Amino acid sequence: EVQLVESGGGLVQPGGSLKLSCAASGFISSGYIFSGCTLGWFRQAPGKEREFVSSISIDGSTTYADSVKGRFTISRDNAQNTLYLEMNSPNTDDTAVYYCAACLRRNAYVYWGQGTQVTVSS
Repeated sequence: EVQLVESGGGLVQPGGSLKLSCAASGFISSGYIFSGCTLGWFRQAPGKEREFVSSISIDGSTTYADSVKGRFTISRDNAQNTLYLEMNSPNTDDTAVYYCAACLRRNAYVYWGQGTQVTVSS
């Protein structure tokens, strides 16, 4: 069974930096391989719907929501089955639970992590 486990969340000051990680495991019996999957980050702020943050394809091409473009960087380490999100210059609007997701099927992600809380506050 595929599992995605986020880490690295916490309290960060506006203008600071934070790096989230998402460790993936259990691909062997899933029919997927980590390196063959598109990966993504989403977030959900209190009282709001979950929204797209960023994605990275199998060839390393990236997409970002306009709200984080130029501040956040997504990356992946296929050797370590790990996805990252580097958050630079966060602001209070970035406060949310951040979720990683893996493997697109019919334009929907198959696997999701449990989320990690990021709070941007002075």
